[in-house]
Amino acid sequence: MDRLLAGYRRFRTQGWPERRRLFEELAEHGQRPRAMVVACADSRVDPGMIFDASPGELFVVRNVAALVPPYAPDAAFHGTSAAIEFGVRVLQVRDLVVMGHGLCGGVQGLLHGVPAEASDFVAGWMAMAAPVRARALTCDSPEAQQLCGEQEVVKVALGNLRSFPWIAEREKAGQLLLHGAHFDVRTGRLSFLQDDGGFAEIA
Repeated sequence: MDRLLAGYRRFRTQGWPERRRLFEELAEHGQRPRAMVVACADSRVDPGMIFDASPGELFVVRNVAALVPPYAPDAAFHGTSAAIEFGVRVLQVRDLVVMGHGLCGGVQGLLHGVPAEASDFVAGWMAMAAPVRARALTCDSPEAQQLCGEQEVVKVALGNLRSFPWIAEREKAGQLLLHGAHFDVRTGRLSFLQDDGGFAEIA
């Protein structure tokens, strides 16, 4: 906790004076982000840092493995779906990016089993991407299996996003663009999903 408080004090003395006017404008006029990012909760993967975004530019939801559940408006708790609804229907973001990443522990658990300490919730959460496991395990090496799993999970999330009727309608009308991405923690390089199903690095 001491490190967090020290960071806050640096923010108040250095970051806040530089961005005070921006925060005041955001407080007065509200947020109007043009993009939303669904990212992993992994501490090494910060969408704001990766996209060099200022406060107010990105509407971000983070969870294990950047997954999105299928559309299911029932009485259960749907934190990710609620954030997506707010971003798409209320804030009316133009771009929605699902960003997976290298060394993803959620994908590793999907492929090889989650730790016993993560069996209450993580195992069930990752089960929505169960078909990915069979495809990934056909790859020749553990590294290739992991990368395949990380990229295929992004495609699962995008497919589930399109099960939301108001997302499908906006995408068809050209009001919303869906994107798949993968961030390599080792190299800091970002790749985007292409029409042919592969991922291409951003120059």
